[in-house]
Amino acid sequence: MNAARDPVRRVVVEADGGSRGNPGPAAYGALVKDADTGRVLAEDGTAIGIASNNVAEYRGLIAGLTLAQEVAPDADIEVRMDSRLVVEQMSGNWKIRHADMKPLALRANALAPFGTTYTWVRREENKHADRLVNEALDGLRSGVTLHTDHAPDEGGADSAAEEVQSPQQQAEAGRRGWSPPGGPLTTLVLVRHGATSYTAGKRFSGGLASSNPGLTDEGRAQARGVADWLAPIGEAFETVVSSPVRRARESAEIVAERLGLGVVEEPAFAEMEFGAWDGLTIEEVGEQHPEELERWLDDLDMVPGGGESFREVEKRVLAGLARLIEEYAGKTLVVVSHVTPIKVVVTHAVEAPLTALFRMELSTASVSVVSFYGDDAETVRGSLRLFNSQAPGTGQMLDPQHW
Repeated sequence: MNAARDPVRRVVVEADGGSRGNPGPAAYGALVKDADTGRVLAEDGTAIGIASNNVAEYRGLIAGLTLAQEVAPDADIEVRMDSRLVVEQMSGNWKIRHADMKPLALRANALAPFGTTYTWVRREENKHADRLVNEALDGLRSGVTLHTDHAPDEGGADSAAEEVQSPQQQAEAGRRGWSPPGGPLTTLVLVRHGATSYTAGKRFSGGLASSNPGLTDEGRAQARGVADWLAPIGEAFETVVSSPVRRARESAEIVAERLGLGVVEEPAFAEMEFGAWDGLTIEEVGEQHPEELERWLDDLDMVPGGGESFREVEKRVLAGLARLIEEYAGKTLVVVSHVTPIKVVVTHAVEAPLTALFRMELSTASVSVVSFYGDDAETVRGSLRLFNSQAPGTGQMLDPQHW
């Protein structure tokens, strides 16, 4: 037994939660560290039955705050999580609208002492808590492990941690950090923006360099229809990601307001730039730029009217997709974008040639769903779950368990 330590004055709570299915079998993981030494004071990894990712993440936060209260009741607390939703809501930046989230947030607020801060971190910076989640889901651990009487090793972790493991945990130690085959499942609910005046006239409408029209009354009604359609499964979503282009941003804000979420911009999902073609119909382009149009329909590297080529758009969209998969691995996102970026994501998901985008029809305010397995951009594998659905007008219900 070591000599008594000085009271811990500052702690870091790391927490996470996960659901295999969203909703599906779920668990949380949480740990408390001495902020000055990095010494792990306590851990908790517990399965909670069937729940969504967001519920599991809030349960992880509550578990971490409960541990901090037990092992360092007078310490200042910094919470670190890779859930932007929880961090922004607990920081007071985003509203909490979902019924399942409100009581959990209230419990967390009651446990958090005055001055508690919340920091969003990348998933790779939250690996310890993520490991606890997976151990709980795999049946390798359940409940709290206290480390307050043990000395830290050179890495700041508890050197006696292995002594408190069950025989099953020790036998399965090599599986730490294991995730379902193919890695974490990240799902993008791709929403094309609502109608604009250019949409009605079937005119080329590009990204930020274009005339950038806003939504019409019809377009706003379409965005509200999508929002109402998504609302019954709102707790499945981590956040709303939007192209910065006006019509997409306006659509995203309507959807996010209904779902009680914030909006994060991703410039990579802006529409293709059409240059001098912007505002023209394809017939007008054919009359004014016949040779360019013919080349454009046959050459993915051709730049229309001083805008962007399909290959250039593909490159930036896939770079943005890789960022989302890395930052939101295992989460479900609403992504509000445009025809070309959505088609690029779909062709990538099904490993089709980029020319396949010429054979896709994508309506305004339509919903498509793609999932990606893994969190490494080089090896991630995609799956198309839904394409160009306009179900808000049909009464069809979305079911994330079928994604």
